[in-house]
Parts: sequence; structure tokens; C-alpha cells
Amino acid sequence: MKNKVYYLAAPLLAALAMFISIWGPEALAEYKDKEILDSPHTESVENAGEGYRYQMNSNEKLYILSCCLSSQTFPESEMSAMTHEADEEVDYSELEGSYAFVVNRRGPSGREITDEQIYVTCNEGIKLLKGKGILPEQVREVDASSYDVTLYSAIDVLEPRNNVAVWKMSLSNSQKNADKTNRLMDAYIDADDGKIYEFYVRTPLLWEEIDADALVAEWAAYMGLGEPAPYESDNPLLETTPYFRKYVFAGMGSGQTVVTLGFYEGINELFLKISR
Repeated sequence: MKNKVYYLAAPLLAALAMFISIWGPEALAEYKDKEILDSPHTESVENAGEGYRYQMNSNEKLYILSCCLSSQTFPESEMSAMTHEADEEVDYSELEGSYAFVVNRRGPSGREITDEQIYVTCNEGIKLLKGKGILPEQVREVDASSYDVTLYSAIDVLEPRNNVAVWKMSLSNSQKNADKTNRLMDAYIDADDGKIYEFYVRTPLLWEEIDADALVAEWAAYMGLGEPAPYESDNPLLETTPYFRKYVFAGMGSGQTVVTLGFYEGINELFLKISR
């Protein structure tokens, strides 16, 4: 009797299993389709090109930018250009290495300061630096008719998420006969928060009137950096001017950023620049 029941049940179970294997997936898919179709659904995704952006602290951003600028040979000021004439023959498109400083041809992504806003942002930064005693009170405001701006991306090629968007602002070449007294000549400005990383500015001050340690300490506080460490080398040939002081800030990992405050006598140009 038991054998008879077994022989009858086995084909029925096999048929049931076959029916479920054929009908089951189709029914399940139809059920899921009803949940999705004819109703809106949202999903958070990263925009193209944004996957590599993440929040870096001030020391890290300064370090990435310093590495990128150090890997290039762009003259940062009129005086620097005069002392590096050989750089005019460099083909920047062929430069290679671990860091890249490239023009951002896509323009601001929506998070960065736009080319219309950058002049107002720079003037706000100049006013703030004046209030902190970093820039002389006589420094004039910038405007679109006198200055050129270009958006750059400073990128760690081996780790592309480490990147900094910066505006470079320079006194326009069309202003050859313009009065450069108390003018901002060049500056690198953070495209996210408007902080001024570097500047070259004509000033009525003399080097002897500038308290370099106090100025750099104020700039470091403004940038949100820690205390600088002593720069060990006192080589007077490190710069094209004898009037300079160097400071070292923590960078990324074991890396460090060198900040140089200097002065070109004759044209009375005060500069603060970064390097590695």
C-alpha cells in the first residue's frame, strides 16, 4: 500500500515542481513590475565627474595645490616671468608627473564660484586680508575690465579624488600702461570657499616694515592651518630676491607645504606663494 502511494505521489510532486519552476518566475516578475510601473521612484546618484571629489581639510588642499604648482613652470608674477625667461619655450601640454594643474574647460560645476562671482569674492577676500594686516590698506579692488580669470583643477593623478578647484586671477595683459601701484598682480583663489592661497601685490611698504612672522601667522589662521614648523635651510639662493622668509606646514601624509613670504625691491611687490 505504501509503495502504491509513493508511486502515485512521486509523479504528482514532479509535476508540481515543474509547474512552479515555469509559472513562478513569471508571476514574481509580474508582481515586481506592478510595484515599479506607473509610479515615480527616486535614486541618489553622483553626477559624472563628482565621484572623485571629497572633503579635504585646509592643510591637504594647500598641499595638493602646492604639489601641482611645483610640477608646473607657470610664472606667477611679472617679476617671476622676468627671472624665468627660459620657461617661455615650455610646452605645458606635454608635462607629465604625479600631479597635474590643468584648465577646467567645463567651467564651474554648480558648487564652485562662477566667473561672474569671482571678482566680488576676491574683493571680499582682499578686504578680509586687509583687516587682518596681511595686505596693506592701500591695495585696490579688482574688476572684470582689468583682470583675467581662469578656472584650474589641481589634481593628484595617482589619486584623482584628491583635487582642488582654484581660480587664477591676473592683471590683464591689455593693461600694459595701467598704473600698477597698489595693484593685486596675481592670486590663486579657492573656487569653493574663496580663500586666497597665493598673492602678488604692489605695495607702498618696504621689506623692513613688514613683520613676516606675524603676517604668515595671520594668514595661517585665516586659511585654517596649524602652526608652521621652522624651515631648516637658510640658503639665500632659494629665491630671486634676498628678501624672503620660508615656513613649513603639515601637508598630506608625511608631505609638507613650504610657504614663502617675499619682497621684490624696486617694484615693491610683496608675495606669498606655496611650494613643496
